[in-house]
Amino acid sequence: MAGTISIGDVSSIPPLSSFHWPGRSGERPVATPSKHGRIVDCAVYVDGLRLWDQCTYKNALAEVRERGQGFVWLGLLEPGMELMADVAETFGLHSLAAEDAVKARQRPKLERYDDVLFLVLRTVQYLEHELNSVAEIVDTGEIMVFTGPDFVITVRHGEHGELGGLRKALEAEPAQLALGPGAVLHAVADQVVDTYVAVTADIEEDVDAMEEEVFTPANKLQIEAIYQLKREVVELRRAVKPLALPLQVLTHDTTLPLPKEIRRYLRDVADHHTAVTEQILDFNESLSALINAALAKVSVQQNMDMRKISAWAAMAAVPTAIAGIYGMNFDFIPELRWHYGYPIVIGVMVLLCTGLYANFRRNKWL
Repeated sequence: MAGTISIGDVSSIPPLSSFHWPGRSGERPVATPSKHGRIVDCAVYVDGLRLWDQCTYKNALAEVRERGQGFVWLGLLEPGMELMADVAETFGLHSLAAEDAVKARQRPKLERYDDVLFLVLRTVQYLEHELNSVAEIVDTGEIMVFTGPDFVITVRHGEHGELGGLRKALEAEPAQLALGPGAVLHAVADQVVDTYVAVTADIEEDVDAMEEEVFTPANKLQIEAIYQLKREVVELRRAVKPLALPLQVLTHDTTLPLPKEIRRYLRDVADHHTAVTEQILDFNESLSALINAALAKVSVQQNMDMRKISAWAAMAAVPTAIAGIYGMNFDFIPELRWHYGYPIVIGVMVLLCTGLYANFRRNKWL
């Protein structure tokens, strides 16, 4: 970690009992599921330390603004319009960003609304599968991050990409959380890009295995499996590549409300993202070459099959032609009434077919 970070005097933080929460005295508000979405977690952080297990986001934000320090981290899972509208009104989020957070299926992007940043990231997950299958290989989801001066809101869509472990890891490093909401934004982006690295490593193994199958003469790889993997790589590229521009803005735009230290961390994330993007492009080129190789292999196999069929047809044509001639209804055909005519004709047929077979074998048609 670059630089030295001071988290302040922990002893100066008031005890939990001194916090003022609206409602009955001594009652601890908790986040509750909603039929229009779910609040996964909500907490107040001051100097990098978590001061409350769970709380309603309205009370948490009121306490932070009354104290003038710290920030609220609210985690949402697939919120509906009703829940997201209330969150947007409470935290002052722009209606367009709130609508995007509900609808999902957004392209990775970074938007700024005054002092609020809205970052959209696509999450990916590798699905185990058989090499020759045409099953889905990459599953995608979304994580959206709102950051303001005193809050950070993470919105997740999809079964994977959960942030519970990330929150615990950050809480174990108060110095990092002390940097504010930007530290959460960096941690989320870092975790997502690390997932990209892991997924590309798994796909690389698939590509290597397919290359071995294609160029092994005895194996017959279904070309549909290569097409399926190429389609999944295209989906992965669509999820990963557009994040390059938001990361570039986050690392180079000094007017954004982000600490300098966070921008330094984001540069490392951007470097990893660039490496993953280049690797995905290599996958696309490799799979295109594999498809061409597989098609060429199929074409060669078809040519070999056609030569075999033609060879057998040629051998069958000789006795067929002779039998056809002697099947004509003419009275004067050579050797027609000769005692040894039949075995001699049969012998000629066998001799000619044996010669053709030997010739085809010598030319590797059979």
